Amino acid sequence: MTLKDRTDNNQKNLLGFNNKGLTANRWTANLVMGMFAAFPMALAAPVDALQVEVTPKNPQLGDTISVEINLDNPANDNNPTVVIGDQTYPAFEIAPNQYRAFIPTTPLEKPGTRTIQISGDGQVENLSLQVRNRKFPVQRINLPPGKAGVQATELELKRVAAFKALQTPQKYWSGKFLKPNAGRMSTIYGVRRYYNGKFANDYYHRGVDYAGAQGSAVIAPAAGKVALVGTVSEGFRVHGNVVGIDHGQGVTSIFMHLSRINVKEGEIVKAGQLIGAVGSTGASTGPHLHWGLYVNGKSVDPTPWRTQIFE
Repeated sequence: MTLKDRTDNNQKNLLGFNNKGLTANRWTANLVMGMFAAFPMALAAPVDALQVEVTPKNPQLGDTISVEINLDNPANDNNPTVVIGDQTYPAFEIAPNQYRAFIPTTPLEKPGTRTIQISGDGQVENLSLQVRNRKFPVQRINLPPGKAGVQATELELKRVAAFKALQTPQKYWSGKFLKPNAGRMSTIYGVRRYYNGKFANDYYHRGVDYAGAQGSAVIAPAAGKVALVGTVSEGFRVHGNVVGIDHGQGVTSIFMHLSRINVKEGEIVKAGQLIGAVGSTGASTGPHLHWGLYVNGKSVDPTPWRTQIFE
């Protein structure tokens, strides 16, 4: 073999052009390529993530904020939690791997940014939500000296407070809420008041009033369980004859000043079912229906619940 032939063979061996070199170099190249191919695939592998939807997108004071949470692969039986500041709101299951928490807002709060912390399946997500200001009507009331008005009894206060605090996991309602009385709305939600020239910081009208005629029908705006029935004879001086419906998942309705009650505690009612009649019992100056809607213990504006669907 000439010197030139030896040189050519050595170059071929180095470049992998002989049979043995070709096999070895291909195996080495395939291994290296496989390592680099596997690495980005590992980075791109899907990971469990919290999927969160908040509605309405542009809420104002008095609105109910809905936080829906989807978990890809829940690893335990614990529901997600929703926290704003030092307040934790329960998230209830509304479909497989899907949960929802309601956040109430009221006229007593300040507008601005809310930081919502959602925790679930070992993950935490922080969202910022802007809550708009809202102007509420103002009434000025002058009371004569020494007139304190009707005072609620201890029994009345305890039973109503326990009712408003209900957070039943079961969801009873479906679709939009109905108007509970055929009368016109005489007082809207959130009205603020001055008493003898002094602003009442902790007062706002916690519901809506309907100027229904004496004895006119009061119906359930949505399905639920009757969780409160109280009467003047039992000591309900302020609320008068009252019915409270638990719609489930922290949502409750209260109906005050009734002249007649047509349901019993523990009864399941359907949307549109007769529950009582308009009256003027309790702290009332004339026949009307007061409907208060509470979410996780706070009074919210019922009106959006009649135009939006919180499923």
